[in-house]
Amino acid sequence: MSASSLVRASALALILAGGLTGTAPAQTSAATAHPRAWPKAHSPATITDAKTEAFITKLMSQMTVEEKVAQTIQADGASITPEELAKYRLGSVLVGGNSAPDGNDRATPQRWVEWIRAFRAAALTSRGGHQEIPIIFGVDAVHGHNNVVGATLFPHNVGLGAARDPDLIRRIGEATAQEMAATGADWTFGPTLAVPRDERWGRAYEGYAEDPEVVRSYSGPMTLGLQGALVAGKPLAAGHVAGSAKHFLADGGTAGGKDQGDAQISEADLVRLHAAGYPPAIDAGILSVMVSFSSWHGVKHTGNKSLLTDVLKGRLGFEGFVVGDWNAHGQVEGCTNTNCAQAYLAGMDMIMAPDSWKGLYDNTLAQVKAGQIPMARIDDAVRRILRVKVKAGLFEDKRPLEGKYELLGSPAHRAVAREAVRKSLVLLKNDGVLPLKSSAHVLVAGDGADDIGKAAGGWTLTWQGTGNKNSDFPNGQSIYAGIAEALAAGGGGAELSPSGAFKTKPDVAIVVFGENPYAEFQGDIANVEYQPGDKTDLALLKTLKAAGIPVVAVFLSGRPLWTNPEINASDAFVAAWLPGSEGGGVADVLIGDKAGKPRHDFSGKLSFSWPKRADQEPLNVGDKAYDPQFAYGYGLSYAKPGKVVKLSEDAGIASTAVNVDRYFVAGHVPAPWTMTVAGAVSLKTVDAGAQENAREATWNGEGSGTVTIAGPPADLSRQTTGDMAISIRYRVEASPEKPVSLGLACGESCGATVDVTSTLSGVKRGEWRTAKIKLSCFKAKGAEMTHVSSPFVLSTAGRMTLSFTEITLVSNEGDAFCPPS
Repeated sequence: MSASSLVRASALALILAGGLTGTAPAQTSAATAHPRAWPKAHSPATITDAKTEAFITKLMSQMTVEEKVAQTIQADGASITPEELAKYRLGSVLVGGNSAPDGNDRATPQRWVEWIRAFRAAALTSRGGHQEIPIIFGVDAVHGHNNVVGATLFPHNVGLGAARDPDLIRRIGEATAQEMAATGADWTFGPTLAVPRDERWGRAYEGYAEDPEVVRSYSGPMTLGLQGALVAGKPLAAGHVAGSAKHFLADGGTAGGKDQGDAQISEADLVRLHAAGYPPAIDAGILSVMVSFSSWHGVKHTGNKSLLTDVLKGRLGFEGFVVGDWNAHGQVEGCTNTNCAQAYLAGMDMIMAPDSWKGLYDNTLAQVKAGQIPMARIDDAVRRILRVKVKAGLFEDKRPLEGKYELLGSPAHRAVAREAVRKSLVLLKNDGVLPLKSSAHVLVAGDGADDIGKAAGGWTLTWQGTGNKNSDFPNGQSIYAGIAEALAAGGGGAELSPSGAFKTKPDVAIVVFGENPYAEFQGDIANVEYQPGDKTDLALLKTLKAAGIPVVAVFLSGRPLWTNPEINASDAFVAAWLPGSEGGGVADVLIGDKAGKPRHDFSGKLSFSWPKRADQEPLNVGDKAYDPQFAYGYGLSYAKPGKVVKLSEDAGIASTAVNVDRYFVAGHVPAPWTMTVAGAVSLKTVDAGAQENAREATWNGEGSGTVTIAGPPADLSRQTTGDMAISIRYRVEASPEKPVSLGLACGESCGATVDVTSTLSGVKRGEWRTAKIKLSCFKAKGAEMTHVSSPFVLSTAGRMTLSFTEITLVSNEGDAFCPPS
């Protein structure tokens, strides 16, 4: 063992033995891991070498305690400037789901490079004393380099799991890394190794499968695709980036599928189900591991020393660095976003403090100087971080691919993505209608037919993946465009009609529909019924069937959902998941040649069990009384067809919409909300580009008047911490004469208001505008966000006329605000 290895091992041994003066807080025995119950693994010897460790030792000997603490903190690019970075010398900058250069989610690749270079240069500004330390710049490239316009967007993991193809996963990792390198990013927060066990979880689509077998088979290849094989004494090869296995641990095993929830499971199941992907990733050389927001028996992982130090760094032999999630340290008992010695003591090496970095730096520095956090713990963290920076080649700063924008959405990468789409499709039903002849006249209907953003899902240009247009994907192809191209090649034709209306009766209809984009908690659902309450897509399928037209359903979703009525109303039903930017991959399998012979067969197999009832979660292969509609591993093909009889349309529950984020859309107030007026205001229905899709409210000035949307209390606390906003699309018909307040109520004696007079004044009359008011504005004024009974209360005592077409809860994409007090 080298001298540097001895230093590293002895420091770790002290930490494992609890021999340092600072100790992590005591935790319940139920949340204490026992390392011997876990499999053995180890980072490869090639992760470092004696020369590297000697370099790090020398560098650390020259670093001040201030510089060491700074290395352990990561800030978001939207909350730190290059000038601040030059002053504080933090170890890392990340770009969050809603962060981007200049706050512009549609920034050009060139601007991305300029922005990252500015941070990189700031970190390397010479101050003398020792070699300057580069930052490591991290992004969530979870299905391709999805933050950047023009990048190749691969299917989300839920679809890739159906492909059962580890080599394909490796090639996706390689393509993603190359596109990242082209824009200057160093580090991706992937692969995701979650094993979702309850599809009510809003992040279920980020997991490959409900069974650890698929995750285990994919974690190593994805690691090697992103990073390449580690070579002793050499940095990552050109075109590769550092990876981060996430989220350690059991983020997919929380009770009820609750995001950031609690895994109330045995240690045996924690190991068997949720740890399966980590040993292969560590053995393959993964350079970082990201810790989950969630808990195990009530103890947050970010503060669980037995998991982070005893298991991950001990039994699993991980020698890279451990990074936190977005302000997750603030959820540890006794911590805040700006103060959390407990996380460091538990084994965290880098804390993701996106907007809380400055306070965390000040407090952590004070805690280290006071001995509350031992210097040996900080030294261990800094050594691990520097080790990864050396391996990632950041000290050499050779970036041969940076600026090669032609790599973004390159033909070679798009070909891999198209292959992935083909292999991820799962055929649930086919009554002989597929494959279609390429000479046919095909109606392509449904709101997902010509919408790349819907096909791509969450984590696409923005965090929630909302607000995207086809023009935002210059290298992409919608499902309709792919179908039209395939039919044109065979002499047929495609007619696009989202509503299903047609001029000439088609030979067949392909209806593309499904879930709208979401990420994390916004995707959490109470049950797995598709379109509860208002089944507009089912009505479309039935209308076409009633017209005597064979119907092929292409279902877009981030999880299996109860769709028995939709399956019954279709002649063929394809689970397409969230295929991304290459819609042509769908056409490759659905559209045959002129004679109707397949060009590609279905090969996808379910990696998540398909429910028989809407109340059937959790539903996982191996469960007692396992009774799915379509079992894990199911998937028909042209070579091996099968008959699907009429399915039961009993959902098992009362069909009611669970709606906490849509208050007024498409001319109506969705359940459970109602709209009322009180006082000196009247309301009427008007047309605004569509029939009766807007309301016009007129205050007559003869006293106070209020328009209120109310319903049963809804918990919006997670939406508040997630920086969501009330979005109002409005048009001022007559400007306000007196102050106007927008309120949020949480019962008769609880609520808060903001003054929106300036927002509604001075705007051009008759012009449609959108205002996005942060939920946090109301919380800051005392609203209790756990039981919001009225998310919209608009009042004034003066004259005013206002029309509105939409009132919803949306993600803050850098355009939400708090009105001036």
